[in-house]
Amino acid sequence: MPDHIHIFIDVPQTVAPCDVVRTLKSISAIELFRTFPQLKQFYARCGVLWSKGYFVSTIGHISEATVIRYIEEQKNHD
Repeated sequence: MPDHIHIFIDVPQTVAPCDVVRTLKSISAIELFRTFPQLKQFYARCGVLWSKGYFVSTIGHISEATVIRYIEEQKNHD
């Protein structure tokens, strides 16, 4: 079972990566707990849904298609 996710998003340079990650983690946890109450019960006993860490990178001169293909191929490695 994978213990991480890949997200490919376009964010203005004026937005801090930590703000994006915090928002994604917060909103996704709220929605997951609302949709799947058993998750909320489980994580209430075991801790938080998301770990504190994260990895952020820019794609530089790599095409969007290349990044999407890489993410899709990771399904075979997990």
